[in-house]
Amino acid sequence: MAGKSRFTKLDAFTKTVEDARIRTTSGGIVTIVSLLVVLFLSWGEWRDYRKVVIHPELVVDKGRGERMEIHLNITFPKVPCELLTLDVMDVSGEQQHGVQHGVKKIRLRPQSEGGGEIDAKVLSLHAADESATHLDPSYCGPCYGAPAPYNAKKPGCCSTCEEVREAYAQASWAFGDGSTMEQCQREHYTERLAEQRHEGCRIEGGLRVNKVIGNFHIAPGRSFSNGNMHVHDLAQWWSTPVPGGHSFSHIIHSLRFGPQLPDDLVRKLGGNGKNTLWTNHHLNPLDNTKQETDDPNYNFMYFVKIVPTSYLPLGWEKQAAQNRANWEQDHSVGLGAFGYGSDGSMETHQYSVTSHKRSLAGGDDAKEGHGERLHSRGGIPGVFFSYDISPMKVVNREERAKSFLGFLAGLCAVVGGTLTVAAAVDRGLFEGTVRLKKLRSKDN
Repeated sequence: MAGKSRFTKLDAFTKTVEDARIRTTSGGIVTIVSLLVVLFLSWGEWRDYRKVVIHPELVVDKGRGERMEIHLNITFPKVPCELLTLDVMDVSGEQQHGVQHGVKKIRLRPQSEGGGEIDAKVLSLHAADESATHLDPSYCGPCYGAPAPYNAKKPGCCSTCEEVREAYAQASWAFGDGSTMEQCQREHYTERLAEQRHEGCRIEGGLRVNKVIGNFHIAPGRSFSNGNMHVHDLAQWWSTPVPGGHSFSHIIHSLRFGPQLPDDLVRKLGGNGKNTLWTNHHLNPLDNTKQETDDPNYNFMYFVKIVPTSYLPLGWEKQAAQNRANWEQDHSVGLGAFGYGSDGSMETHQYSVTSHKRSLAGGDDAKEGHGERLHSRGGIPGVFFSYDISPMKVVNREERAKSFLGFLAGLCAVVGGTLTVAAAVDRGLFEGTVRLKKLRSKDN
């Protein structure tokens, strides 16, 4: 007999000789059942290991000098495009009067004719149909007492009706209908405005703004600054020949801040209702909002609270530094492409909103059952969006539900636990069978 090893005394798994082992039918059945249970539970452990879950966390947003995109699609069935102006301003002092890039106006037929599209026009200064290329190259149109606009094609001159309007806006003067100005007469501005009076307008597109507290609004007339005040030329708004006047009834088809989460990613994250974490990206609070009024002196205000939100896919750490540099430095990408990382990560925004509406004539909300609400007089008719940026940021990070070591530990627990329970069950069955046989032998 071979000599015993020094580790023999440490053996915690003592063995029995083959002759001392008893095999039973119940033991075989328990073994097969326990094997099936082990396979089923092991498959569940493997599924848990392969599962990708979203781990949300709230952190302080430490970004600096960032920008964000605003994407909007709003219909005004009772206001012609010629009267609408879109302005953006923020607390940093940056004002973008009559925003010219990334947004287009779509003329709509009157509601009585179905409201179909007539044509679309991208907002841009000095469009081809407004240029004065057909005039004598030496032509220098008058600005009628106003200083020539800084962005005029020919310095010191107002060659088009648009440039006269711009000159009046910069001088903080009311423009009127332009019927006495030769540039507007030549371009039939007054006639064009008159024939659009019964039309509607849809404004859609995107804006890129500073990621600071600010607002954007859609109001009638050309906008300009008068001292520290932002005002609009409302002469054409009040002098409309349309019965009952225009009104700012509107439908917000969509409004979002930042990129939209792709449909395939929503399905991956359980956007079918099982996981509501991201469903609000497809159900933005203001989507499909409809407001009605027949009062031309009416003001709608939406107060938006924006929460920066990041989506970080599995393995995002490998390109994190590069993506962060791109987001902070590259603001030259086209509208709609801003906020996407090369690894599938995304920087976007969620928001909540409260709304308020009032007549510029003042009064209360007695018609709505709130006579205690009193409104001040004055203001500008239009639709205003004031947004505030939260200092906190939601980071939604994709992670494995279980690490590989956790998977191995779970697998060992499944195998060991199942075999332990099976051994106890088999022992109970064996002891019961033995005692039953003894009782029968005594009876005989």
